Amino acid sequence: ASTDVFGVPIEDTVQRQPPSWPIPHILVKCADYLILSGLNSLDLFKSEGDKKVVQKLVSLYNQDLNASLPEGVNPVDVAALAKCYLASLPEPLTTFELYNEIRGARSSIHAMRNILKKLPTVNYMTLELITALLLHVSQKSLLNKMDARSLAMEMAPIIMWQKGRKPEYCRQFWNHPSKNLSKKNMDPTPNYNAWDMLAEEGESVDASSPIPLDDGLPVDFGAIDVIQCLIEHHNAIFTDANETVWR
Repeated sequence: ASTDVFGVPIEDTVQRQPPSWPIPHILVKCADYLILSGLNSLDLFKSEGDKKVVQKLVSLYNQDLNASLPEGVNPVDVAALAKCYLASLPEPLTTFELYNEIRGARSSIHAMRNILKKLPTVNYMTLELITALLLHVSQKSLLNKMDARSLAMEMAPIIMWQKGRKPEYCRQFWNHPSKNLSKKNMDPTPNYNAWDMLAEEGESVDASSPIPLDDGLPVDFGAIDVIQCLIEHHNAIFTDANETVWR
C-alpha cells in the first residue's frame, strides 16, 4: 500500500514526514518508549517478542506512519518492532556502497567518524539514534543482560550487510516474494499481505525465543565489530549529531 513504511526505502518514508527531523517516526517512537520504560527488560533486542503483537504494530504503522505505540506494550515487542523495521529496508543503514570502507574503519574512531559523514543525512541520523539507544541499553546490562557485544551480535546483521547477503532470519519479519533485490529492481511497494501474514508461521514457538544467528551465512564478525564500536564510542563518533532530551 502507498502508506507502507515497512520494506520501503528509508528516504521515501522520511519524505512523507514533517521536515523537522530526518529519522523515521516509527524508530523515534520506539526509542523514546524504550528509554522511558524499557531499558531494564531482559534480553532486549535479543528476544523476538510476541509475533502476534509485533504483527499488529507493523499493521498499525503501515496504515499510519505517525501512530503512537499503544500504552502498556511490552518493551521487548517494541525492540522487536524496531528490528523488524530495520530488517525490512531494501538497503541497510550503512548502505551497500560504504560497506567496505565502514568495515575497514572499525579500529579507528577518527576514520569511522569521517567515513560515516559520507552517508546520506537520513541514514546518518538514524544510525546515530539507533546506536545511542543501544548505548543506553548496554549501560543497563546488569539488569537486561545485553552488553555492547551482545547487542552488536544481534543488531549488526540488520544494520550492515553486503548486497545479496541479507541474513535469512530477516525473512521472518520481511516475507518479500523476491529476495536479494538489486538497487535497480528494488520494489518500493512491497507485498502488504506478507506483513499481514507475519505471525502465521511458527506460532507454537516460544514467544520469547531468541532470533537464531545461524541462518546459513557466515557470521560477519567485521560488521559486529563495527556496531560494537559505534555503541561503545558513540559520543566520540557522532560528535555533530542533533541532541535529543534523553541523549
